[in-house]
Amino acid sequence: MTSKNKVVIRISGKDYTLVGAESDEYIQKVGLYIDRKMNEISMRNSSFSTSLAAVLTAVNVADDFFKSRENESIINKEKEAIRDELERIRSENVHLKEENSMIASKNTSLQLELAKREAELGEVRNSINKEHKTLVPKTLSGYDM
Repeated sequence: MTSKNKVVIRISGKDYTLVGAESDEYIQKVGLYIDRKMNEISMRNSSFSTSLAAVLTAVNVADDFFKSRENESIINKEKEAIRDELERIRSENVHLKEENSMIASKNTSLQLELAKREAELGEVRNSINKEHKTLVPKTLSGYDM
């Protein structure tokens, strides 16, 4: 069985005993909130009776409650949109990592191909230089100086 707390709170100068399952601190906080709201209303128009001030306080508290629920709903929708966006970004990240891996593999392959072509080009140049060296002395050797 849940233990109940009995707490005395003061609202608009009058003491009330409240019983509830919440902590003493929480019940005091609720009482203080109502007291402040009622004092705000009473200060705006000192001719209000206590019962009218209490009714207006109840209306203001209900207004606060409904606005809070509406804000909570908006925040939950924003949170859901952010979760969807996060999921989309995570999916895109996975896709980009896969694409990056394929590009890196292709880059490695192209670098190997380039190295082979450079080696072949070096062999062709060496071969041409050897041919050139053997041709130049033959053509020059026929001439006297």
